[in-house]
Order: sequence, then structure tokens, then C-alpha cells
Amino acid sequence: MKLVLLGAPGAGKGTQAEILSRTLSIPTISTGNILRAAMKNGTPVGLKAKEYVESGKLVPDDVIIGVVQERLAEPDCANGYILDGMPRTIPQAEALEANHIDVDCALSIEVQDQTIVDRMGGRRTCKNCSATFHVVSNPPKVEGKCDFCGGELGIRKDDAPETVKARLDTYHKETEPLKEFYQQRGKLKSVEGQDTIEETTAVIKKALGIE
Repeated sequence: MKLVLLGAPGAGKGTQAEILSRTLSIPTISTGNILRAAMKNGTPVGLKAKEYVESGKLVPDDVIIGVVQERLAEPDCANGYILDGMPRTIPQAEALEANHIDVDCALSIEVQDQTIVDRMGGRRTCKNCSATFHVVSNPPKVEGKCDFCGGELGIRKDDAPETVKARLDTYHKETEPLKEFYQQRGKLKSVEGQDTIEETTAVIKKALGIE
């Protein structure tokens, strides 16, 4: 199965992608994680991306498409993959098609803007491995420490309320039109984000027919 996850920043795409990845035994290709790794390592692509991310703007298409193509060429993507954070614009979706990067289904997780602002204020990200937690819905076992690598947890600059609002504006303008793009191709499925991670997973599995 080749999936694209759609939804506003903070809708829970990353968390649900991890769960689906385990359920379907296919990798999650998170452009955010790939780019953050590049930014942390100070690569030319990473430094370029950093300027955009920290001001709440979208990273240019040519940077993202190149990174994604490299990743999808790896053997673990042979049986399918989940694209998380890509495509973000209709030109990106068209570029994926032009590069023969297939999608079976675009799954959109619908969450209200105010819910997202409240939710992302509680998000904590590991400074080492980029794992994410939430002080209410998915707290780490030890406060301030990553469950996976023991690294320090912090608030990413792009989770601050003013940046979240800027990112939501960008989402509605640039990314939301993708729903219509995939609807026209008969590939769109929408689900309402629920109060808990488990409840959201349940409605997603039902929508995808993988209960």
C-alpha cells in the first residue's frame, strides 16, 4: 500500500504514520525527519531548509522531491510506503506523478485549527532522535527524557503558537487544495481526528479496510 497522509500540522499524521507503518510493515517516509536530519548535520540541503522551516515557510519543491526520490529508491520501500508531510502543494503532487512516484490512497485527518494550536503547545520533541511526545496525550515515561534514546525533550520553534498559526494559514492556502486533487483521482479518504490516538487509529483502519 502506498499512502499519503494529509492534514494540518499537528493533526497527528506523524503518530498515525508510525502506527500504520508497524501494522502494514511498510516504512514511513517523513520529509520532516529527513529534512531535520539534514539540518542537524548541516548539509547544504539542510542549511537551505533551515531558513524556511524556522520562519514557518514551506521548503522548496526541488529540495524535497530530490530527498524523497533518494529515500524511495531504498529496498525497504519495495512493498509500499507512507508519505508523511509530502506532497504539501499541488505542484509537488504533480511532480510526484511526473517522477512515477505512485499513491494508492490519500488519507486526510480532519482537525479544527484551535484544537491544533492547543495540542502543539504541549508537544515535545527529542533533540537527538526527533521522536515526539505530548504532555497530555502521549507523555514520556520520564518527564523531559525520550523513551527511545534518553535524549532531552524540548519545544521545537515551529510548535510555538505564533508559528503554528502561520503554518495553519499556509496549510489552508497551499496544502488543503490537495484534497480536491486526490478526490478527482478517486484516491481521497477523510476521517475525523478523535480525542485519543487509539480512537483516531481505529477510524483510520476502518477507512482503509485494514481492521
